[in-house]
Amino acid sequence: MPLSEVDKAYLAAAIDIARQGLYTTSPNPRVGCLLVKDGHVIGRGAHMRAGGPHAEVVALHEAGEQAQGACAYVSLEPCCAHGRTGPCAEALIEAGIKRVVSALVDPDPRMKGRGLKRLREAGVSVVSARLAAAMHLNQGYLHRMQQGLPWVRLKMALSMDGKSAMASGESQWISGESSRKDVQYWRARSCALITGAGTVRRDNPRLTVRDARYALSGAIRQPLRVVVSSKGELAPDALVFENPANSLIAAGAIDDTTAATWQSRGVEILRTEHGQALDLTSLLKKLAKRGCNEVLVEAGATLTGRFIEAGLWNEVILYLAPMFLGSSARGFADLPIERMSAAIRGHVVDARMSGQDVRVTLKRP
Repeated sequence: MPLSEVDKAYLAAAIDIARQGLYTTSPNPRVGCLLVKDGHVIGRGAHMRAGGPHAEVVALHEAGEQAQGACAYVSLEPCCAHGRTGPCAEALIEAGIKRVVSALVDPDPRMKGRGLKRLREAGVSVVSARLAAAMHLNQGYLHRMQQGLPWVRLKMALSMDGKSAMASGESQWISGESSRKDVQYWRARSCALITGAGTVRRDNPRLTVRDARYALSGAIRQPLRVVVSSKGELAPDALVFENPANSLIAAGAIDDTTAATWQSRGVEILRTEHGQALDLTSLLKKLAKRGCNEVLVEAGATLTGRFIEAGLWNEVILYLAPMFLGSSARGFADLPIERMSAAIRGHVVDARMSGQDVRVTLKRP
């Protein structure tokens, strides 16, 4: 059954409500629910954090007894599995909801339409769509469920001549204050931040979210900080390890003694088979199994090049600053490309001003 214009409007509102959990719901999807009865909104709900009440439950609580005979608009199929919370499909049935309109089927293997099927079995009228806005909001979650990999964004600040740092490695600051503030948004919505050992040694970044706009109840959910280092040879006082419980060293050839030293400091070691170079695909798969939906790579040209060459990227976010660093400066990514036919292409999906910089977003075809 096609969606009516009224259905589309209410679903858009449910998707908008879901954005309230943009920075806090991982590893769960971002979900919003709107309850409507006789043309009036009687309940609204957003899922805000894993383990907390789901959007449908929040909306039902607000509606109370008015929920009987109402229509529920949800940005994602109501769950039917028992997890940290009870199944939302059952909650809707028990509340007497007569109609459910879903913007997207949940690709979680435990769901995949089972929630909608349960509703139909209980006599609830169900309409299911596949709205682009709902997919975009949860593209990391969808990618993890369907591909077993997180959605990977590569972020880089560049000069107008395509340089990411001086030959010495100096790069602070290419981008302006507005762009650095904008990066906080991408960090806040990410589950993990990945950087390389060279960046840690050279720039000593904290890789944290510091903007209070992304806090929930006064607390900011900090993404996992992942440092790619073949042998784990890093300074223990590097700022990225200030909170060791939220830091991880991904290493392919780290020896047992070095690994044990880091682990004694509370830093987790994740490695591939001993003695081999780190497998980025393996790293991303392991992050996906930990529930990482979106990953932001903030690294130098070497590691950025490895991600691009391996095809392990979904988006590239470039901040182009109005300056020129010259021919001896470092490029965006180390890529062994010698022929135009071997060029790695993307397509521009967004371009906008960021202070005096230009932010360009590319996606893989």
